[in-house]
Amino acid sequence: MGRITEDLIRRNAEHNDCVIFSLEELSLHQQEIERLEHIDKWCRDLKILYLQNNLIGKIENVSKLKKLEYLNLALNNIEKVENLEGCEGLTKLDLTINFIGELSSIKTLRHNIHLKELFLMGNPCADFDGYRQFVVATLQQLKWLDGKEIERSERIQALQNFPVIEQQIREQEKAYCLKRAKDKEEAQRKLQEDADEGKKERSQPGFDGRWYTDIGAPLPSSVESKDLQAPEIQEGECNRKKVEDEEDDLEFWNKPSLFTPESRLETLRHMEKQRKAQEKLSDKKKKVKPARTLITEDGKALNVNEPKLDFSLKDDEKRKQIVLDLAVYRYLDTSLIDVDVRPTYVRVLVKGKPFQLVLPAEVKPDSSSAKRSQTTGHLVICMPKVDEVITGCPPASKPVASTLDSSRERKTERSRHTEKLEVDPSKRSFPDVANIVQEKKHTPRRVRSEPKITPTEEDPDFEDNPEVPPLI
Repeated sequence: MGRITEDLIRRNAEHNDCVIFSLEELSLHQQEIERLEHIDKWCRDLKILYLQNNLIGKIENVSKLKKLEYLNLALNNIEKVENLEGCEGLTKLDLTINFIGELSSIKTLRHNIHLKELFLMGNPCADFDGYRQFVVATLQQLKWLDGKEIERSERIQALQNFPVIEQQIREQEKAYCLKRAKDKEEAQRKLQEDADEGKKERSQPGFDGRWYTDIGAPLPSSVESKDLQAPEIQEGECNRKKVEDEEDDLEFWNKPSLFTPESRLETLRHMEKQRKAQEKLSDKKKKVKPARTLITEDGKALNVNEPKLDFSLKDDEKRKQIVLDLAVYRYLDTSLIDVDVRPTYVRVLVKGKPFQLVLPAEVKPDSSSAKRSQTTGHLVICMPKVDEVITGCPPASKPVASTLDSSRERKTERSRHTEKLEVDPSKRSFPDVANIVQEKKHTPRRVRSEPKITPTEEDPDFEDNPEVPPLI
């Protein structure tokens, strides 16, 4: 039996970020729902509700949906229109292919003053004489009925003939109700017969797979052991049971039956039973795999690669360690990986599947490390060898004192073997630094000599200054 649960509504509310209290549109079609419940409490703001192709037998628990505008209940087991008075904003109601035989029950829709469109096709009441005229006259707010527009002249004519049509509808309703009561009794009787037949089958000897003696004790174990030792017989019994189930299923589908709410429920129960039988059969076929042997009885480790992963094992002589590169799935969560390093082998569990590899040399488990690549997702396990030192970084430098002593010794050796070379300065090829910038030699200009005027003592302007040296 399908039920309306909070989880079901949230799964169908992805377009609203799985928030249900502010949900405006909800689709719950083909969920095998048999009862309407919880929606009016959890989704008060609903405007559109799809419930078609379910097994709902009664309209209920929707009266608090004041904002509901469109309700689709097609292909259900509804027999009466009721409990919709509280849906004040309802404008469209789809009740196609149900079991509504009480056509007079649509009078409850008079309170839905905004109802403009109604679908009742495929119901027993749609076959009544005067069906359309009765609906048009009863629900005067309707604009469309069964997808056909209601004209003004049609409504006037329906109102004029309403008393006669109403009497015809009541008589047809009574006849349908009597027929429906007989169908219910027949379905109840058939259901009781099936239940009694099931009890008889369970009470037959050997129902639990063993035959009993007259005093109620099971047959000797030797007989059962023979049955257990014959897998061919068991396989034949399974095949025979499968053939019988197929024949029963074919008989069920070929058997004529009335289209009633009970027949729909019976079909659902049969499909559920068939599904469970199929699941049970498939579970039997699934053989439980024995636990894989990782260590032999004599303590020898085996190479196992159950997850079927690519890997590479390298012996790094430079760093004195063994490196295992395991190609783990790139997007696999690290919490699903378990690493166990032992002195002679390494074991990795990937989603419960063991990968085990025997190592070529003994390693130190306590000094081992495991890392995952952020780009490829590979698992890299570094395992240092026993009695070896990992040289992950360059060799350590020697003490400073020894380094200085060695450098001094080198300098003394160089000084001993130093040979001086004589270079001919005339043949040197390097430039003379002192003469890089050459000064220009200024040649004196020849000036036309002028006759020198030698002052004499007789000149009245001549003054003899003893500090001035004589002219040469």
